Amino acid sequence: MENINELLTEALTPYHVDVVDVGGPLECRVILRDSTGALVLDRRFSRRQFADTRALTDVVDGLHRDLMVVEGRLQPCMLAAMAASVQAPVAGAVMS
Repeated sequence: MENINELLTEALTPYHVDVVDVGGPLECRVILRDSTGALVLDRRFSRRQFADTRALTDVVDGLHRDLMVVEGRLQPCMLAAMAASVQAPVAGAVMS
């Protein structure tokens, strides 16, 4: 667990990261604090997401996205629009 804490701290600098056990052996919380110690994010994850490199990368990407929203650099409506554009077929596209 200490290695995961160090990896997340490095990936999410300048935020301080704590990984805390909750709800049994398969669930944990990732808590991010700023330099003053103020809570910035508090998310729950399955420990399985830390065992696989791809899943851990997805966790870090999601936390980066959430930080951008918290910092005001990304609006939640933009996330919804991007998700909708990925799901919607392109007008005039030919499916083969």
